Amino acid sequence: MLLKLFYLLIFPGFLFATIFGLIVGWVERKVSARVQFRIGPPFFQNFFDVFKLLGKEVILIKNSPFFIFVFAPIIAFASVVVTTTLVGTVAFFNLGIGGDLLFIIYLMMIYSVALILGASSTGNIYSSIGAGREMKLLLSDELAFILVILVPIIQSGYSIKLTEIVNYQSQNGMIIGSASGIIAFVIGIICLQAKMAMQPFDIAEAETEIVDGTLIEYSGVLLALWKISHHIMYVFLPLLLVILFWGGISFATVGAALGSIGKYLLIVVVLILIKNTNPRVRINSAIGFFWKIASPLAFIAMILAILGV
Repeated sequence: MLLKLFYLLIFPGFLFATIFGLIVGWVERKVSARVQFRIGPPFFQNFFDVFKLLGKEVILIKNSPFFIFVFAPIIAFASVVVTTTLVGTVAFFNLGIGGDLLFIIYLMMIYSVALILGASSTGNIYSSIGAGREMKLLLSDELAFILVILVPIIQSGYSIKLTEIVNYQSQNGMIIGSASGIIAFVIGIICLQAKMAMQPFDIAEAETEIVDGTLIEYSGVLLALWKISHHIMYVFLPLLLVILFWGGISFATVGAALGSIGKYLLIVVVLILIKNTNPRVRINSAIGFFWKIASPLAFIAMILAILGV
């Protein structure tokens, strides 16, 4: 019991995910600044921002359902912490539970649903527009992402346990080395971009259009929870792709450790570069892309995986 609490609250759960997520968030801001020929923020800037929000007043909207407004970010934060714990225990300790991949899919959806409910409870027109966009984006990218995940499931002998997928790759080679794996991995990167609301899919927030959309009415501790949750996604989403397609993470030797860190950082840097080199798309364009291009390509990858290609 104490060991499970350690995993959830210390490493790789709450404490590790929060600190490391804020650090990776600083990397994102620093790389973005360099791409835009700026210096960027100091190392502790994200920590300062969160501490500042924790000391601010939480403003509640008059005549709004306070219960939904307050508990939405708490539920979202809990879902990403549990997801990071599940992914992290597989990545760092090669420990998992039966069907943990299904749990992860559901937990990732909880974050988006909580964001939709929280934004819808404010009564603000911009927040409502953001909630509608988030709902449409979720319905668009979720099919493609599930099809992407099916590729390593099929290749590993229809296993829905992450440790078995990692063990399969250690014996048979990385899934990204196959044609179906490459296609699914590329589509997976794009799906992560949408799930993390990064350009070109930051449609639900769209600061220049709907003034931060889904989060416009949040402040204080509640806004801090949303920000921390977003940074934690920098931890478990790239790790999940490394586990599914790139053989997982190993610290058995110095070379293996450097390779594992390199795989993780490569995915993070690619996400950042995509963000800084693509303008925001319209919601109808995003829906069209995921339904007409990403999902069919992911379906083709799934068929190739069934054929053993």
